[in-house]
Amino acid sequence: MYRSTVFIAALLLSGCTVNKTPVPVKSNENAGVVRLGFDKSPLQNAKVDTFVALSAASHQCQQWGYVSALPYGEPIKTCSVTSGALCLSQHVTMEYQCQGAGMEKYVREEIVVE
Repeated sequence: MYRSTVFIAALLLSGCTVNKTPVPVKSNENAGVVRLGFDKSPLQNAKVDTFVALSAASHQCQQWGYVSALPYGEPIKTCSVTSGALCLSQHVTMEYQCQGAGMEKYVREEIVVE
């Protein structure tokens, strides 16, 4: 009876979907790469609003003088807390590549021609 209760509880919890809002982590202006990340528990299914994430990445790129951002590669998952072989908390990082050069990039730098 105990095993079936634990199995059913694990099955129900594994179906939980949690909305996550990624926040900027390490970004690189020179390479034009924006990284957004969030933490995820082992029994959670994380759902990220791709429009919100893309908007945040594009906003950062525009502050650097680029036009927009595009998703780059697959999300990078790293285990941040372990207990033996079990991962208790996972950090997910999504990368975006800045695209295009807006006029702001050229206006920020003054060029002196003699």
